[in-house]
Amino acid sequence: MTKVTAAQLATARGCVLGLMLGDAIGATGGNVPASGTLRATSAGQLACFTIEGIIRADVRGSHKGICYPPSVVWRSYHRWATIQGISGLEAMPDKNWPTGWLSTVPALAERRGSAPAAVAALQRKTMGTIAKPGGTSTGAHALTRTLPVGLYPSCNPVEVAALTHSGEALGAAWLGATVVRLLAAGDRLHDALESARLHAANWREVAERSLAPAVAAARSRPGTLPELTRLAPDARAVSALAGGVYTATSFPGRETVREALLFAASAGDGGHTATVAGALLGTAHGADALPVDWLSRLELAWPTDTLARDLVTQMADSPSGGEYVEATDPHWWSRYPGG
Repeated sequence: MTKVTAAQLATARGCVLGLMLGDAIGATGGNVPASGTLRATSAGQLACFTIEGIIRADVRGSHKGICYPPSVVWRSYHRWATIQGISGLEAMPDKNWPTGWLSTVPALAERRGSAPAAVAALQRKTMGTIAKPGGTSTGAHALTRTLPVGLYPSCNPVEVAALTHSGEALGAAWLGATVVRLLAAGDRLHDALESARLHAANWREVAERSLAPAVAAARSRPGTLPELTRLAPDARAVSALAGGVYTATSFPGRETVREALLFAASAGDGGHTATVAGALLGTAHGADALPVDWLSRLELAWPTDTLARDLVTQMADSPSGGEYVEATDPHWWSRYPGG
């Protein structure tokens, strides 16, 4: 019998599906076609491999007793780059590389826009750390691919962001993932944002340049395009965080998620604002609040819903067992090898 609760499942599915739906709607610029597949971008692809890395890190910790999750996530990004056919990567000794089911999803092997910071870091063959980040970019991918880390409190989101990015992007990643963590724990959106801002510590300046003005603008001038473009003028992580927070606080209800995503997609920042808004609103309201007609057309709906379900299942039940515990699912290790 599973230990997963309905609330855990709802928030995890909402976060991941909301992120992916925001990614796909953001890619349309707000002009959503009446029919056809809603496709992921490289931001959504990398978020998928972040979740896979977290699950595999937890599996490894269960079996080995110790694990550094960012290093396992790094290897997940390596798998993403491998199936994308990106050159100049570190050779892997495993003859069956890449392992795990996620690497067999066809849509994840298609190039969907660039992810230059992640690619450059992987080609340098050096995993970044907080002390020595893996690149100089402050781009939005540091935030969007790290947001799901908020569902796994045992991992530091800054360490995941620092694998490929640096500077204020690390603070944006911490703030975004922290808000997700608080929403998943049951906080209301306003309370989660305020708590993240007050406890920002090393990232207080980033919080005051993103969360604070976004919340203030939503109170005084909610849902206006000039405010959105002022808060999210470009593709930096700080801009995406501010735009996503402004959108979520301007359209906070379950019944306005569609309107929120269309509004966020009009920011003109490459779709990152919509990705953030989707993740926040999905976590706050659960997957059932997301527009079903869009979800039914979402290219990666099944893989991402599976990842969300498997993440909470791994944390609650550890189906592959452990060093002294028998497996309850004999196939779990082959799906998520611990490394």
